[in-house]
Amino acid sequence: MATKDPTAVERANLLNMAKLSIKGLIESALSFGRTLDSDYPPLQQFFVVMEHCLKHGLKVRKSFLSYNKTIWGPLELVEKLYPEAEEIGASVRDLPGLKTPLGRARAWLRLALMQKKMADYLRCLIIQRDLLSEFYEYHALMMEEEGAVIVGLLVGLNVIDANLCVKGEDLDSQVGVIDFSMYLKNEEDIGNKERNVQIAAILDQKNYVEELNRQLNSTVSSLHSRVDSLEKSNTKLIEELAIAKNNIIKLQEENHQLRSENKLILMKTQQHLEVTKVDVETELQTYKHSRQGLDEMYNEARRQLRDESQLRQGSEDGLKEKNEIIARLEEKTNKITAAMRQLEQRLQQAEKAQMEAEDEDEKYLQECLSKSDSLQKQISQKEKQLVQLETDLKIEKEWRQTLQEDLQKEKDALSHLRNETQQIISLKKEFLNLQDENQQLKKIYHEQEQALQELGNKLSESKLKIEDIKEANKALQGLVWLKDKEATHCKLCEKEFSLSKRKHHCRNCGEIFCNACSDNELPLPSSPKPVRVCDSCHALLIQRCSSNLP
Repeated sequence: MATKDPTAVERANLLNMAKLSIKGLIESALSFGRTLDSDYPPLQQFFVVMEHCLKHGLKVRKSFLSYNKTIWGPLELVEKLYPEAEEIGASVRDLPGLKTPLGRARAWLRLALMQKKMADYLRCLIIQRDLLSEFYEYHALMMEEEGAVIVGLLVGLNVIDANLCVKGEDLDSQVGVIDFSMYLKNEEDIGNKERNVQIAAILDQKNYVEELNRQLNSTVSSLHSRVDSLEKSNTKLIEELAIAKNNIIKLQEENHQLRSENKLILMKTQQHLEVTKVDVETELQTYKHSRQGLDEMYNEARRQLRDESQLRQGSEDGLKEKNEIIARLEEKTNKITAAMRQLEQRLQQAEKAQMEAEDEDEKYLQECLSKSDSLQKQISQKEKQLVQLETDLKIEKEWRQTLQEDLQKEKDALSHLRNETQQIISLKKEFLNLQDENQQLKKIYHEQEQALQELGNKLSESKLKIEDIKEANKALQGLVWLKDKEATHCKLCEKEFSLSKRKHHCRNCGEIFCNACSDNELPLPSSPKPVRVCDSCHALLIQRCSSNLP
């Protein structure tokens, strides 16, 4: 026969214990029906089994003062592999009263179970076997397939809610001994297996519905937050759109004002030009008229001079008068020439003023045109922004409608789940009522069992009396010693006699039995030495002796 490897046997035993502890913990926790605390015995045994599994094949590390062998080293390695485990490590280090690495490891296991992350953390640890080789031997449970199986079993513990009180002194001073009595089944557990299965199914449904309810609540809260953010952005967009509309209205009003001012200025300039044109025309006409009058006077003066020159030849007396007339005429001509020069100067000034007014009108027209162009560009930009804002607002409205529809669907699902939870609560109430009825039936059963025991005691006493009477009759009548040929089967077990199964007489009743059914010796009234007695006679004689004792 080939001898098995002792380390493989240890791994198989630890795997079986882990299966039993995890299965028993899940079944008992589901039947328990509420969050587990640190005083729950199956939970304590689970942590003890996990501690033994993690300790298997652990390397002994030499320190300066002593040899160190603890599971805190590989568990501390989880922080580097799984960033979410840093919180557990920090909280374990901050716990007051923890003095030993073993106490820290026990606290780590409890916190990981409360977080429902133990399977994830240990899976990251098992994958990195090159790092685990620093802490474990090659034949250790964590280095073999049994460790992966245990980690897979730990996923089932995510349905358990635990609220554990982690005390440093208790964790340092605990003694990890596995209690095998918890995993031995009795008749009541076997009898109530179907009921426990139904209870477990109901509790599984309850836990599933609660988990769905939590997820739906989280999604509803996220949808609410998204709706709030969209409403805020919608209000901001509406405000921006209102501001843009107000700016467009202001620009349109400014454009209308500028256009009306431009029209007024054009009207005024046209009126001013018309007035200046009329003045220039009147001045030109007066200039023409005055020049015509001066020309006529000049012609008359020349004519008079000619006449006078003709008369001068005729008379010298009138020469003086003529000279005076000539002087007067010359003064008049000088005055006329001065007036003509003034009129020419005024005409030139009017033409210059007209040219300047035309230049100013052109410049003002150009400025008005440039301003109107810039205003039109601004208006077009604002209109584009308005169109974009309107499209964004439409998109936001559509998105909001879709979100509201999703929210309504989630609300309907929530109402459906609430109805299911109410049904489950009613089922739970029925289950509690059934448990109460079960307890009442158990009480009735115990009372009837006690009554039956009392009746059994009385019957046993009466049977003993009857047996005494029978023995007395046998003693009077004489024992019947059964012959070997008459018996082919044992009287108690009814097995056939053979070469290996021999016949034996009971010295009390005289019947023939096999060795297994008559392997007892007691002293009898007929023989003071102990002789062979069958099992039924042995029980009756012992019961009689115990009842006869005071």
